[in-house]
Amino acid sequence: MEKLFGTDGVRGMPGKYPLTAATIRDIALITAQLIRSRGPSRNNGSGPVILMGRDTRGSGPEIARCLIAGFKAAGCRTMDLGVAPTPAISYLTPRLKALCGVIISASHNPAQFNGIKFFNGDGFKMDPQTEDLVEKELSRDCEAGRRGKVSAGAWPAGAENASKYAGWYADFLRSTFPPTLDLNGMRLVVDCAQGASYRIAPALFESLGAEVIALGCSPNGRNINAGCGALFPEALQKAIVRNKADCGVCFDGDADRAIFADEKGMLLDGDALICLSAQRLRRLGLLKSDKVVLTVMSNFGLLKFLGEKGISVVSVPVGDRNVTEALEREGLSLGGEASGHVIFRSFSATGDGILTALQTLAALRESGKPLSAHRRSFKAVPQVLKNLAVENKVPLEGLPRLKEQIRGCEKKIKGQGRIFLRYSGTEPLLRIMIEGPNQSMIKAMARRLAETYLKETGQKAGKTH
Repeated sequence: MEKLFGTDGVRGMPGKYPLTAATIRDIALITAQLIRSRGPSRNNGSGPVILMGRDTRGSGPEIARCLIAGFKAAGCRTMDLGVAPTPAISYLTPRLKALCGVIISASHNPAQFNGIKFFNGDGFKMDPQTEDLVEKELSRDCEAGRRGKVSAGAWPAGAENASKYAGWYADFLRSTFPPTLDLNGMRLVVDCAQGASYRIAPALFESLGAEVIALGCSPNGRNINAGCGALFPEALQKAIVRNKADCGVCFDGDADRAIFADEKGMLLDGDALICLSAQRLRRLGLLKSDKVVLTVMSNFGLLKFLGEKGISVVSVPVGDRNVTEALEREGLSLGGEASGHVIFRSFSATGDGILTALQTLAALRESGKPLSAHRRSFKAVPQVLKNLAVENKVPLEGLPRLKEQIRGCEKKIKGQGRIFLRYSGTEPLLRIMIEGPNQSMIKAMARRLAETYLKETGQKAGKTH
């Protein structure tokens, strides 16, 4: 049986394993049963309830129907938030005393993909141990010939409409912006990636006084993340310059990440946003232990800059769940990834793009400087990130020639950078990240490492970007 959960829930192509109707229903049933078996279930007065939401993909409603069928078979009601950002599920699940939360989304992936991601009753992403138990139970059913535990005809009448609670989430977001500040006089470009933030984000910034130029706010089920949003910020950059805006922000499809661009149209990634907020929180006495959590993909220049400012770094593997675990373990208040996933633990249990935008805009307002001044706060070490499409994710530790070449590259860099190779947890990609003294050297290194990998694994050259 193929692996079910990746680094961020279940991902795939709807209609193909694991996103077949029978498997989705069984995942819902097994997950709900497992959580209920662990003790007195949370409920809001009328039995165990599961909060569900989705992004704007056309495949979302059908996956929702399958999930509802599985939850009903487990004796649970479903409250449907409708189209909503992933962090809205994280925020509302504990406040509605739900057994758990589930979002139907493939985040930054193209529209033809979709996914399922669970949150526990406290609003944290479901832990790997629980995911393993769900996988094992599903595997046992498969081996015993019990696939499709929920009858295909067992469709419930539908979920309860919970869209009114989206207002609670919007009110929460607004409450995180300092009451002494507003966005009056600011012209802001907002790209919602044709995704889940298209209703809430522009209206929220306008309510704070900003003049909003909205992009990516016409989803049709097929255009989420298509040439827009955090992965394709070019339209945002051009709109900022064209409209003489003060800055702009773009989200990904489920709005759990944010990328900014300054008044000149130059980008600020998650590293730059964390740098800005870390300094602000430290100044306000709110940066717990004077530490931040970063993944191994954060730029070497950021680590050096923060150290000079008296801010320590806890380094963790890629994945916002790893960031969350470190924040909880050490009792810290800020962490995130260069990709734009930033966790402000004082407010949220997970990465939230709109929350990140509000905190960044608060820091910008308090500084009285243009965003470009903060973009240049630390000198980034030259970095290359090469994404190589692969046919099979061959274990990297079993490739001696590739390992030898990596060691040779590390000797040439001589402590002035780093080399990381890892497979994407959500796409068939090998990610090659190299930092070093100059761009041409590390670009050539990345190309040679990709060639060595393909030759040693016997795979054909895929698309790179």
